[in-house]
Amino acid sequence: ILILAPGCSSWPQAQSGPPPLRPVPVATAQAVEESVPIQIRTVGTVEAYSRVEVKSQVAGPLLKVNFTEGANVSQGSLLFEIDPRPFREVLRQAEAVLAKDQAQLRVAEANLARTQAQLKNARADAVRFEQLSKEGISTRQQEDQIRTAAEVAAASVRADEAGIETIRAAIEADQAAIEQAKLNLAYCQIRAPITGRAGNLLLHPGNLVKANGDEALVVLNQIRPIFVNFGVPERYLTAVSQQYSRRKLKVDVSPEKESTQVSGTLNVIDNSVDRNTGTIRLKAAFDNKDGRLWPGQFVNVVLTIDTQTATVIPSEAVQVGQQGSF
Repeated sequence: ILILAPGCSSWPQAQSGPPPLRPVPVATAQAVEESVPIQIRTVGTVEAYSRVEVKSQVAGPLLKVNFTEGANVSQGSLLFEIDPRPFREVLRQAEAVLAKDQAQLRVAEANLARTQAQLKNARADAVRFEQLSKEGISTRQQEDQIRTAAEVAAASVRADEAGIETIRAAIEADQAAIEQAKLNLAYCQIRAPITGRAGNLLLHPGNLVKANGDEALVVLNQIRPIFVNFGVPERYLTAVSQQYSRRKLKVDVSPEKESTQVSGTLNVIDNSVDRNTGTIRLKAAFDNKDGRLWPGQFVNVVLTIDTQTATVIPSEAVQVGQQGSF
């Protein structure tokens, strides 16, 4: 039922055909040539640049710990102190033995000087009696006695020289024992072999430390610089190795759920392909001055192999059809 509105004097005419179309906005972009990087994306694991398990080389009670767990320590800084008293006494004993052998050496050298003087006198007598024998003044028996005395003196000199050599060898052994005692005494102070970050303290003061024990006292990780270990498929090995021999390859990593990247360079290409995974292991080095990368952390890795010139367009312009992308 059509009701005429007030003021209408005629029936409205029926519209025919579809309603008019509204204008649709269209965005355009210019296809341009740019330098596009050829990249490999994967996931890697952060590992310490250097990892040291600090152990004691001598046994004894642990007296003091000179660092805080989780703190940064410098190379050469004092970490642990072990009771040095037993090693100090061993050093004193070794020094006493050395002093005794040095005194014996002085006595042996004095005896050698005496026997050498006796040998010289005996040889002079032998020459003199030999001349007297030629002149018919001395007897044959006297000449034999003098010659025998000279030979005995020569044998005494050789014996004294051998004794001196024995004592000198003993002195060298004493000096070696002193050096070993000094070394063991120095081992009572355990110092940091690298600059890094200390982990949890595994042995507290008051415990007995074993020499070269199975368990470390603390673990030090060097995190500046630091490594990122990752793998790429075997098919990229030729390209990666060729470009690596020509220049430094850039590696960008970002921790999970972080958009900012940390840049480094490829440092190591493993010497074999993993048969189980069909990948080659690579290792990149990073300065890590801000400490964003941490050993054991998983990160997204982007390895830039090379760059090439290509025509680029916005990704929204690429559509998928039955024949593929167009």
